[in-house]
Amino acid sequence: MNILLAIIAIVAIVLLFTGGFVASIHWLLWVGIVLLVIAVIVWLLRVITGRRTR
Repeated sequence: MNILLAIIAIVAIVLLFTGGFVASIHWLLWVGIVLLVIAVIVWLLRVITGRRTR
């Protein structure tokens, strides 16, 4: 019975960490998409207005 409880505890801990990593990766994916969109908008504004800063 103790072995069964230990296995259940280990599986629960693994699932907890896996769920946390997947949630953080999902959140970081959305942050990356938003940053990419902002970069594209800034690049388009620079191309349209003709500003070249060096």
